Parts: sequence; structure tokens; C-alpha cells
Amino acid sequence: MGKLYVVGMGPGNEKSLSLRARDALEAAERICGYTVYVDLIKPLFPEKQYHSTGMTGELERCRFCLERAEAGETLALVCSGDAGVYGMAGPVLELKPAYPGAEVEIIPGITAALSGAALLGAPLGNDFCVISLSDRLTPWAQIEKRLRKAAEGEFVLCLYNPASRHRRDHLRRACDVLLEILDPDTVCGLARQVGREGEYFEITSLKTLRDADADMFTTVFIGSARTVELAGRMVTPRGYRR
Repeated sequence: MGKLYVVGMGPGNEKSLSLRARDALEAAERICGYTVYVDLIKPLFPEKQYHSTGMTGELERCRFCLERAEAGETLALVCSGDAGVYGMAGPVLELKPAYPGAEVEIIPGITAALSGAALLGAPLGNDFCVISLSDRLTPWAQIEKRLRKAAEGEFVLCLYNPASRHRRDHLRRACDVLLEILDPDTVCGLARQVGREGEYFEITSLKTLRDADADMFTTVFIGSARTVELAGRMVTPRGYRR
């Protein structure tokens, strides 16, 4: 029986790759994934075989891996961040019943909410929620509803996929929804290309975030009423000092 490891590779740099993820990648005969993520892994494992597909090729990628695993091959399907957070663990397991001869193991990784938060300081020190602004798979009306409910619940928000070439205004639209509920001076932060060349972070306010330059490699953090900026870091107190 072959095996498919679904590997969360974290931000994409060698130091953030877990030992368990490294072991899985070492064991794999072939490494598969979205082209951008495969290109990040290749320098670490140049001797491996590779198979990559572009955006919208997710199901094709998963089927390829399961077919090869059922045929007896050991593969690793890499995902940025964590394999189960907007990653390929779900699609693989949805398709798995059609491939009973393939063994699947999910390898966790550091998701962008955590790596971006560490760069900014400690914005997730209390209750928070994660929302993707991509409406490719979720209708925008549903995204707006989730944003409102999270803001009303006084959660810190972590926003994935804030913008792309075809969704340039999604972050602005999200901020407009949140400004109906939250203080315009709410402390916010952006973390871009975390752990990669061009790493950058910025602390700002909700009213300024509306016009921020963001892309698919940016993670956005919107504080709660308790979130503050302390010595250039974004911090949401847990409440121990009380």
C-alpha cells in the first residue's frame, strides 16, 4: 500500500518546517502541490520528483496524489501553513473513499494566523476567529455575515486572502462592513510574506486599513476593543493583570 502525506509546511522557510513535516518530505518519492509552494520546497529537497498545478487545480492535484498512492507510491502533498486550515487535508479526505488502497496521514504546520501574529506581537492573546475574504468558494454575502457576527462578538479577527488580482477591493469592502460596528481607531495589523524574502509587517488602524495595499500573501489582523499598540507591537491582553 502506498501512502500520501498531506503536509503543512508553515510559512515556507526551512526553520519553520516541523521535524514531522521534514520526515514526511524525506520519506516521499514525489512532492506535489500548488506551483508557488512547490517552488519554495524544491531547494530543500532538490533530488525529489515533483508534480505541481496552478490555482483552481486543487481537485486534480488531490486525485493525482491518491491515484499514485493507491498504485503503491509514497507522496507528499504540500500546503502553505497548516494542511487543515484552508488547505488540502479536507479535499483529500473527501476524495479518499474512492481510493481505499491509499493510506493518508495529515501533518500539521504553522498557519498564517500564528506566524503573522508572532511577527506583529501578540494580537491573538484572547478569543479570535479566522475568516477568508476569498469569495471563490464562499458567497460574499456569507462572508459579510460572518464579519458582522465576529465584530459583534468582540473577537479579534484574522483575515486570510484579503486581495488578489481579481479581488482588489475585498479588504476595503470588509473594512466598510466592520466600520459599521467597530471604532475607526481599532488597532489593526498586516503581515506580508512571513518567513520569506520581503517579510514585512505594519500596525495601523481600521480606518487606515481600508486603503492598505494587500495581496494573497498578506494576513490581516483586526483587534478587539481591548487590543493595543505597545512599543510598536500589537497586543491583545489576556487579562492576567486584572
